[in-house]
Amino acid sequence: ELPPARDPFYQLPRNRFQSERKNSTSVIMEKLREMQRFFGLNETGKPNQETLEMMQKPRCGVPDSGDFMLTPGNPKWKQTNLTYRIIKYTPQLSEANVETAIQKAFQVWSNVSPLTFTKVSQGEVDIRISFVQGDHGDNSPFDGPNGILAHAFQPGQGIGGDVHFDAEETWTENSNYNLFLVAAHEVGHSLGLSHSTDPGALMYPNYVFHDPSTYTLPQDDINGIQTIYGKSVGRTLSTW
Repeated sequence: ELPPARDPFYQLPRNRFQSERKNSTSVIMEKLREMQRFFGLNETGKPNQETLEMMQKPRCGVPDSGDFMLTPGNPKWKQTNLTYRIIKYTPQLSEANVETAIQKAFQVWSNVSPLTFTKVSQGEVDIRISFVQGDHGDNSPFDGPNGILAHAFQPGQGIGGDVHFDAEETWTENSNYNLFLVAAHEVGHSLGLSHSTDPGALMYPNYVFHDPSTYTLPQDDINGIQTIYGKSVGRTLSTW
């Protein structure tokens, strides 16, 4: 029996491996194999210990793909000069600290691509950022502390590109959960990247802490963003 599932990423039952449908067992086994394949686990099709442990790790709320895979349909921004606004802040950090973490998250990607990001306070923007909780109106409800940390939407109109953080998580400047690291990951989705199977990649779906003061974008992520937008145009890399 599975513990109550935090995520719908592989369409697994939320409570039990039981259903009235005759083919439910084979469907569930195939979905488990799919998950095990993505994370490099033994493909048993069974909810063994390492699979259950992987399912319980804090992670991004966007479904998985592979390598530095692009979002299905390869959506991208038509322009390279993007704007953003922070709509709702977290009370756990000062507004200035939130803005700094978000700015650094964008900088991770602008350092290795032609993209630029400008924070604006009025008018329409490309990317809206907010801290919300539970069911917040986008059909992707958050699940409380230590589960789904955040999610973002692929480039496009309306909600496209927007980033949502679970307001019930503990957000910090340095330790778990580090806002900069999670924000940089989610911005990758906002720009058109899906999850990577590389455990060292920023776009790996599970949260992994790195020292933000020395963080550099791994090559897998660089390859991904440059596949979509090309290389940076004679820009000197910024330091923090």
